[in-house]
Amino acid sequence: MALGSAPPPPRTDAESHAPPPASAGSTARFRMPGAQDLTASLVVFVFALPFSLGIALASGAPLTAGLVAAAVGGITAGLLGGTPLQVTGPSAALTVITAELITRYGWQATCGITLAAGLLQFLFGALRMARSALAVSPAVVHGMLAGVGITIAIAQFHVVLGGSPQGSALANLSALPAQLSGPHPPALAVGLLAIAVLGGWPRLHRLPGSAGRIGALLGRVPAALVAVAAGTALAMAFDFRLARVELAGWGEHDLATLPHGSLLALLGVTLTVTAVGSVESLLCAVAVDRQSGRPGDLNRELRGQGLANLLSGALGGLPVAGGAIRSSANIQAGARSRRAAVLQGCWVLLAAVALTGGLRRIPLAALAALVMVVGIQMVSAAHIRRVHRHREFAVYLATVLGVVLLGVPLGVAAGAAMTALLALYRLSRAHIDLIDYQDGSYELRTHGPLTFLAVPRLTGALASIPLGTAVTIRHDGAFLDHSAYGALRSWRSERVAQGDQVVMLTDRHDEPVLDPDGTVGSAEGSRPHRCRAWTPWVGHHCIDQEDDPHGRLLNGVRGFQAYTAPLVRPELARLAREGQTPSQLFLTCADSRLVTSMITSSGPGDLFTVRNVGNLVPAPHEPGAADDSVAAAVQYAVDVLGVGSITVCGHSECGAMKALLDGVHEQPGRPTPLARWLRNGRGSLARLARVPAEFTDRPVADRVEQLCITNVVQQLDQLMTNPTVERRVLDGSLRLIGMYFDFATAQTYVLDQATGRFTAVIGTREIASAA
Repeated sequence: MALGSAPPPPRTDAESHAPPPASAGSTARFRMPGAQDLTASLVVFVFALPFSLGIALASGAPLTAGLVAAAVGGITAGLLGGTPLQVTGPSAALTVITAELITRYGWQATCGITLAAGLLQFLFGALRMARSALAVSPAVVHGMLAGVGITIAIAQFHVVLGGSPQGSALANLSALPAQLSGPHPPALAVGLLAIAVLGGWPRLHRLPGSAGRIGALLGRVPAALVAVAAGTALAMAFDFRLARVELAGWGEHDLATLPHGSLLALLGVTLTVTAVGSVESLLCAVAVDRQSGRPGDLNRELRGQGLANLLSGALGGLPVAGGAIRSSANIQAGARSRRAAVLQGCWVLLAAVALTGGLRRIPLAALAALVMVVGIQMVSAAHIRRVHRHREFAVYLATVLGVVLLGVPLGVAAGAAMTALLALYRLSRAHIDLIDYQDGSYELRTHGPLTFLAVPRLTGALASIPLGTAVTIRHDGAFLDHSAYGALRSWRSERVAQGDQVVMLTDRHDEPVLDPDGTVGSAEGSRPHRCRAWTPWVGHHCIDQEDDPHGRLLNGVRGFQAYTAPLVRPELARLAREGQTPSQLFLTCADSRLVTSMITSSGPGDLFTVRNVGNLVPAPHEPGAADDSVAAAVQYAVDVLGVGSITVCGHSECGAMKALLDGVHEQPGRPTPLARWLRNGRGSLARLARVPAEFTDRPVADRVEQLCITNVVQQLDQLMTNPTVERRVLDGSLRLIGMYFDFATAQTYVLDQATGRFTAVIGTREIASAA
């Protein structure tokens, strides 16, 4: 089990003996769906039906086109695609592009463009070019999706207010004040109700007590269906006069025709639909493969998406792509094979034929609210944090603004241009420092890629070094292009010829990197990383890209020996002579994200640390779950080392607490070592039911967080069952401290013994500012 994440549910006997699902490349015939696939198909269907209508509404297409796309995409890509659990349907990312195509060429010609894009996708898949479609900066992709989401949300907000969207995001923004000054009350009421349901329905399980259990059961029904149903019920109950779904008879449904216009322009828009649909589908396929743990075939997936778009366009449907929301719902509902996606498409097809009367009762404001919320969700805070961490926010922002102001093709082009400019800037961003040691020796340190753009500064620094000196040139091992290499080699040759000593080193190894004839040397063995002390956990690419975990660890050790060991060696030598005298026992979780020395600003010899899964202190009376290792460590710290305090520190998103709530410790049959260990947390579950812990200045985020802080209080109580601890606490020589660390906000909380609540720790800078 990966610490910090919930463990997978135990496999039942039926699952253990079930035949494995067909692989992505399987040609086995389509079998009847099992119960899990049937359930998953119904769950996805009740979301996909209103969503497909909403995407058609946002695109300005006939609403029947959304149903055609959902049915054709689910069945065709489900049968022929390379990612069995991915569900294909109308694409939110293509909404803005489709609306522009309809405005420029008309609906039937847009269907012809969709058909042509499907042919291109199939061709690219046949040529095994799927991986090439992923060679796009994630910042550009996420920026494009965010820009499309903003554009959709602004446009559909007009419909929620009872108006009609304009032709562009700028026009929608400029018309918004007038629309806000005179909204249509019935439409606004329906839209607000739908938005409230979409926001509140997934949170019903957080209600206290039995209401939370009922909410968890109700939460299995997709919020999209409930929101649209609630809006429809409200409109029917009060007999609101509202614009409703207009489904034309299937006899009036339009099919694809050939588009007319400039061949170059048509080729451009077809490539745009192909590129956006392919990237969205393949990125979703990669995420689905990772979530399901099953390898897929991206080239087959691209061919399946191409055939789905070909048929959808030919039959008068919207362009389709793999959908993250649909696919995630499919997996979470227990889908086992591609039959779930296919069956979902069949349900949509059946509804399109048999339920048209009921669908015509849906107010457009309810569908618009659904699509508006989906558009807002496309602006992902997680994506923003990720691109900011990788220093690509400028690319993300340029793409977002470009898509909103100029449209998707020009917006993506703006993001790509910003990517190129940023790469050029980074290539030219070399730091060159010259150090004069005042003893006749100089050291020239360079950091970053040395390219032709840095040669003027490099040669200027070299020229300032006087003759008759010993020179060490130390490069950090980053990229060195031919012009920079030539400048260094030429300068060195001149100085060596004049009798100077010139040594060239890299931070990778302290050996000369240029031998006397100017050839580049190389070190034996694996390449150590170049990161200093704490950089491995901040955008640490050179370690993350190592294939061998042992090599990664060994490279980290090499880095410590090269840079950190010389700094701490005197202090460690003192500790070796005098022995350890820690002042505290720090008991915390084994979660890799929790760095005790970082959050306590401690160093060698300060903390006697005990780590285990869930920061648990086994109680001696716990049947079948007691463990002496923690008690031994506590006894050694209290009796031998004489620590003055014991801190129990929990943390947010604890995988052990999630496992306790999921009942992993009570699984039937012979318990696993993990299940036996987690039984030490049953007291925390009992306390959660009786007197859950709280924060002083904020509510708990969810039930998992409440168990995390309640567990800290419970473990402090279980520490008091240790006779040694109890004696020292009662005589005042030992203090017990409860602590909680929230990863998302990097905030530490300490238990206030007087109130029983956790209070945020104020930083020294905040204290100084308050003073």
